[in-house]
Amino acid sequence: MTGERESSVAPRLGGKAALVTFVAVIFAFVGETQLTQYVQIKLGYQHSFFLFYVAHSSFVLSLPLHLGYLLLTTHHSPRALISGLSRIITAQLTLRDPRIIHSSPFPWSRFLVVIFVMTAIYSIPALLWFIAVVYAPVTDITAIWNTNAFFAYVFSVKLLNLKWSLIRMCAVCLATIGVLTIVYGDSTPSNTIAAVTRDMTVAQTSGPLFGDIITLVASVIYGLYQVLYKKYAALPSDLEPAAEPTQYTHIPASAEQAGDGETVSSPLAASDQGSFSLPFGLHANFLTACIGVCTLFVLWIPLTVLHYYGIEEFALPSNMVTFAAIAGICTTGVIFNAGFMILLGVWGPIITSVGSLLTIVLTLVSDLMLGSVGLTTGGILGAGMIVGAFAVLAYDMF
Repeated sequence: MTGERESSVAPRLGGKAALVTFVAVIFAFVGETQLTQYVQIKLGYQHSFFLFYVAHSSFVLSLPLHLGYLLLTTHHSPRALISGLSRIITAQLTLRDPRIIHSSPFPWSRFLVVIFVMTAIYSIPALLWFIAVVYAPVTDITAIWNTNAFFAYVFSVKLLNLKWSLIRMCAVCLATIGVLTIVYGDSTPSNTIAAVTRDMTVAQTSGPLFGDIITLVASVIYGLYQVLYKKYAALPSDLEPAAEPTQYTHIPASAEQAGDGETVSSPLAASDQGSFSLPFGLHANFLTACIGVCTLFVLWIPLTVLHYYGIEEFALPSNMVTFAAIAGICTTGVIFNAGFMILLGVWGPIITSVGSLLTIVLTLVSDLMLGSVGLTTGGILGAGMIVGAFAVLAYDMF
């Protein structure tokens, strides 16, 4: 049983669409990180919760943008796409065959519970990340955040019944040492960040260590979210969406099925064959948009509470440069989060997290180009340990 379960979550490439999505996710994460620190440090707009609220509310755009793209480039009708989403989600939440649920009511209660839980678990690490960029260097944040690959593996062993191995354990230890090398090599009293607010300048000599700690907490929660998403929210293998326009390959449920290499025609392109898969990424973008809707209509309440008690006073940006930078945060945030949700369903939490470690290298390069941090031996060694360790994990899993 364990072997079958491990096979069911084995990674697959997912075609050109998944690879393009992966590249977009990598660059979007680096862009969002740099813009967020630019807004809060350089421009002095330190309103972490408001930035989080605006960025995550923007997720609502992921579904209409995806639908618009499909309507412009394919022959799918809006009614067929929405109907397909409804039937797939009904089948997923009720554990019924999608071919026999034409008249079944949509499971609103179960669906709303899933969305509320996803929004809650996803919002906590994201909010901590927005706070951390005020205190710690971008390179530290990126390195520590990407240790969610380690925690995703640990949670996968427990929740997805993957087998624990000595090679993977050694890789995890090496990655942990790499994180410590980056964190404690850079978080010294000399790393002082001047946070310029609208009314005063605050010296944050102890900021880097605090930022590192809350980023680590966010990484643990985010690793848990990835595994829970794969287990409970992503489409199961028999409802998996098409990675290419014409056909896709099921995630095998057993070694015997993996050897067959069976492919299935794209259902929306050949609906007469009774297939019910969706265009690549549509299901994931629908869930991402639902998180955006939930954030927009629910999480404004903490915003008013924070303002009332003076914890974070609400204030709109005072100039167009800040407005433009926040718009950039929203744009890159939508690309990163929508793409990451897609990859979680296609590649699984471990390989997706491993691949995102490339953001460490890109962020180091961007930091050097912007002059925000110097190149240190600890940073090079630590990043090398993390990348090498998770490369071992990826090789072992493939």
